[in-house]
This record gives sequence, structure tokens and C-alpha cells, in this order.
Amino acid sequence: MKICFSQAIYHNQNISEKEMERNSILADIEKTRCALEDAYAGFDNVTDPDLIDCYIYEVNSVLKRYKFLLEQAAKINLLPEEELHPEPAVKALIG
Repeated sequence: MKICFSQAIYHNQNISEKEMERNSILADIEKTRCALEDAYAGFDNVTDPDLIDCYIYEVNSVLKRYKFLLEQAAKINLLPEEELHPEPAVKALIG
């Protein structure tokens, strides 16, 4: 199982609220990417029909959260242009 974590900046106590929001969204996006990778890996490795359904729901759930987080990041102009317009295959999955 893949473990995803991020390093927090503990030495800088004077972080503005805007920077804290930015860091929080970026950390959530990274956690969501890891969760999506785990869900796809689980889907690829199961054969039981009930587990296949479970992973389909999990992938859809994580994709919706990822889409939400990208929209939040776009509101504060956080992501580069290519992140805001995913590839057509990703659009079809999110869609």
C-alpha cells in the first residue's frame, strides 16, 4: 500500500490566512491524488463483483472530490492553466 504524506512547515509561525488556505488546498489535492491512485490500484486487483462495485463507487467519489478541490484552487488562482483543463480522458471520468 502506498503511503502519502506531506511535510508541514513548523518553523514559520507567521503564515497568513491566505497562505494557510493555499497550503491546505494543495495538501488536500495531493491526498486526493494518492487516494485516486489507491482506488485505481484496488480496482485493478480485485475479481469479486461486489469489490469491483465498491471500487467503482470509490473512484467516482474521489474524482468528484478532486474536481471540487480543483474548482476551489481555481477560485484563488492557485493552479497553472494545464491543471484547470484536464485531458479529455479525465474530463470523461469526472464528467
